[in-house]
Amino acid sequence: MAILILAEHDNNQLNAATLHAVQAASQLGSELHLAVIGSQCQSVVAQAAKINNIKKVVVVDASCYQYQLAENVANTLAEIAAGYRQYNTHYSHVFAAASSTTKNIMPRVAALLDVGQISEIIAVQSADTFLRPIYAGNAIASVRSLDTIKVITVRSSAFDAAAITGGNAEIAALDIIYDLQLSRFESETLTVSSRADLSSAKVVIAGGRGLGDGKNFNLLEKVADKLNAAIGASRAAVDAGFVANDMQVGQTGKVVAPDLYIAVGISGAIQHLAGMKDSKIIVAINKDHEAPIFSVADYGLVADLFEVLPELAQAL
Repeated sequence: MAILILAEHDNNQLNAATLHAVQAASQLGSELHLAVIGSQCQSVVAQAAKINNIKKVVVVDASCYQYQLAENVANTLAEIAAGYRQYNTHYSHVFAAASSTTKNIMPRVAALLDVGQISEIIAVQSADTFLRPIYAGNAIASVRSLDTIKVITVRSSAFDAAAITGGNAEIAALDIIYDLQLSRFESETLTVSSRADLSSAKVVIAGGRGLGDGKNFNLLEKVADKLNAAIGASRAAVDAGFVANDMQVGQTGKVVAPDLYIAVGISGAIQHLAGMKDSKIIVAINKDHEAPIFSVADYGLVADLFEVLPELAQAL
């Protein structure tokens, strides 16, 4: 049996997180199919067909999927996974990268298939056994599923990205239409930034409550400009209104694993550590030498951030 992977996209560009889900699924050794559900998404299909190890791209293209509302996509994906009447392919697993979008879709798919969901896996042990973090990453659970179809989300930071070259997948177009009209798209506000995306950046510099004010995040920006880094924040900084919540790193924010993570004025609460402790190198700057962030830091500097950051920006 094959493995089905949900492609996350905006009808124009494939989300890079999907490549990490493909890499995770490839460890099972089965044939991989990628489901692209959208509207006028031919460019995404073309990108998907080039991904290494993808044997087939299953395409559902209709206007009702323009905004990929969860109810419509979930019903469509569940029907494909269970063996769509004109498609006649059954799947053993349904994978997706864990994101705010797929967290709205995949539990619905699991419910429609009457199976359980295994969330945010970080390792594949066998076809039915997976590892996932629990208790804010302080313990790793080995989860075994006996369901006929395993519905799984993947923590992107735990797997490398699959190569987007070398593939030549077959394209299979299906005429499934689920326009349930249980919800509707109202509007969206897009933030345009020249900075690297926080979830996929190789360097992240994050600020906490120690910065004292949202205006002081300008100090981080000067360093980030030199390092081509994304800017993140702790929950305390977000709750204090310093920055928008899409910058939050942690258990209830974004989970990142960059090559370099610089924590500035962040104490290191367990919820924050859960979102960044897999970073390759962690640098902590805090004037409190007993701050928990130093317990996971590779390099720690006990100093006043208001003195250190301008000097660092100048030195870079």
